[in-house]
Amino acid sequence: VQLQASGGGLAQTGDSLRLSCAASGLPFNYYTISWFRQAPGKEREGVSCIGRSDEISYYAESVKGRFTISRDNAKNTVYLQMNSLKPEDTAVYYCAADRKNAYRSACSMRSYQMNYWGKGTLVTVSS
Repeated sequence: VQLQASGGGLAQTGDSLRLSCAASGLPFNYYTISWFRQAPGKEREGVSCIGRSDEISYYAESVKGRFTISRDNAKNTVYLQMNSLKPEDTAVYYCAADRKNAYRSACSMRSYQMNYWGKGTLVTVSS
């Protein structure tokens, strides 16, 4: 199983970035996907998650209205569109896959519930 996060980079306040999480080696349609981030010196936090299709998605309060999560099951890929970026969005962003909540028509932003993790992609937002 491999989850590959990409799309990070350097942005300025107010800019947009789109992160991608490409999955392989698992039945993608049977997993929910979540995004987490970890800023320097801080604990990892859940950012957003999406159900098996687009019917369910959740966002952390800090990104609600600015970030949008979506998935393309044909491409085994989940996207995180990040608009109106702020310096406090600076972090390493990780995607993770969870199977249990897929059967509950839900998704989770609790890291302990994730089955698989990808390596992170760094997002740096300058003021």
